[in-house]
Amino acid sequence: MLQNENGIVRADRNNNIEYRRILRATREGRLVRLRNGLYAHPEALTENVVDIESIVPDGIVCLYSAWTHYNLTTQIPNAFYVAVERSRKIYLPVFPDITLVYQRKELLDIGKTQIVVQGIRLTITDVERSVCDAVKYRHKIGIDVMVEIIDNYLRLPNRNISKLAEYAKQLRVYNILYTILQVKL
Repeated sequence: MLQNENGIVRADRNNNIEYRRILRATREGRLVRLRNGLYAHPEALTENVVDIESIVPDGIVCLYSAWTHYNLTTQIPNAFYVAVERSRKIYLPVFPDITLVYQRKELLDIGKTQIVVQGIRLTITDVERSVCDAVKYRHKIGIDVMVEIIDNYLRLPNRNISKLAEYAKQLRVYNILYTILQVKL
């Protein structure tokens, strides 16, 4: 059965007529194939938000995508960054560009929260976890980006330093973050 949710179309190969309509629409450019049985209207892919859950089930939006959502950085993400469990094997579509961040299962639940953006439910790391990730990945993203994220976090009126410290301990970046915060505060 053909299902259309937020521009995402799910196809059932058992329904031959609908499936042929989807294949024809894909050939004509009215739909884009994301993966087996999952298609999208091109307009839905040009929006700022893509239904990541339908492309990467149980994925968690993180790193640049989360930092941009919380306005912690001026860096523009080159892809949607999605955290998944290390043992998972995921086949990604050509478009939209998604970068997978493999993590241990016990780390995935730290700071995981759900939000709704443009009518699409996303699982994303909360702002404190996102700051800890900046410290954790500082050598990959650059010290200047990490400092920008921490500075912008410290300007937030609803920041929670105790939650930040708790996450930092769990993610093993507490000593580094503590040193940086001593200089900043």
